[in-house]
Amino acid sequence: MPITKSNFKPAWWLPNAHLQTLWSTFFRKSPALTLNNLRLTLNDGDFIDLSVSQNITGKINNKPIVLILHGLEGSLSSPYAKTLIKSLVDAGYGVYFMHFRGCSDEHNNLPRSYHSGETEDLQFVVHYLTQKHQRKLRAVIGFSLGGNVLLKWLGEQKNEAGTESAIAISVPFQLSDAAKRMNQGFSKLYQHHLISRLQKKYTDKFRTIPSPLLVDVKNLKTFYDFDQQVTAPLHGFKGTDDYYQRCSSRQFVKNITLPTLILHAEDDPFMYPHTAPTTKELPDNVELELSKSGGHVGFIGGKFPWQALYWIDKRVINWLK
Repeated sequence: MPITKSNFKPAWWLPNAHLQTLWSTFFRKSPALTLNNLRLTLNDGDFIDLSVSQNITGKINNKPIVLILHGLEGSLSSPYAKTLIKSLVDAGYGVYFMHFRGCSDEHNNLPRSYHSGETEDLQFVVHYLTQKHQRKLRAVIGFSLGGNVLLKWLGEQKNEAGTESAIAISVPFQLSDAAKRMNQGFSKLYQHHLISRLQKKYTDKFRTIPSPLLVDVKNLKTFYDFDQQVTAPLHGFKGTDDYYQRCSSRQFVKNITLPTLILHAEDDPFMYPHTAPTTKELPDNVELELSKSGGHVGFIGGKFPWQALYWIDKRVINWLK
């Protein structure tokens, strides 16, 4: 399918990529929303926590099911999480929000964690949900890292994926490019913030269980270095380059067979404009919807700051219909 132009119109008061990216972190209010918790035990003895909308808890019903995947170091506390869940519930969907290993309120049991190509855990969760509800999911929605995992999984599973459709938002299609971009200019601040969170999580976790690595994470300042010293060895990769090459989702897009929408902004400060797939790489069932602006998981419109419109939620609901 050819690349299409998005109808997103950025708020005049958020005129650049960084303001679009940062607004929700500081000013977006999450709705009051009560969710239930579901813990799944994985085949290796570890666990994954899911948050579940109450409209599907305790019984089998005919509501279409949506699964949401968060970004790097995201969780139910991510600015986009509860607002999208509420929008989906209000539109009649049952929603599961999957926390990657160690991203809920508790460290996971094993030294390993999650990474940008962790499709086995996603496959486990989707299989569980399709068995539980006796039907395919209506959609899987992935943000950022979660979007990369999603596209890779779709390309691997093809027609066997247990979902009818998918939506991927602000995806770092080429991990090597994303790592380089995050080490330049203002984007270094995003890198510093995320690396600091990864360092703290690593330090806290390995106070209670022994670490298999001999590394001082405080000395790791870039994604490339952190992935070389921590992510790659913990997850069986030869090094950063091997990890990035094997887990970048762009190479898997051509193999996707299900209806898929990709939302992407050309000014995303987490990657370069050329990182996105070209028209030749997109099968007929995959639509890459590009906007000139929107930042990283931003896409905020509205006439005034006190009337901010979160376009992603609206676009997701409209597309699923």
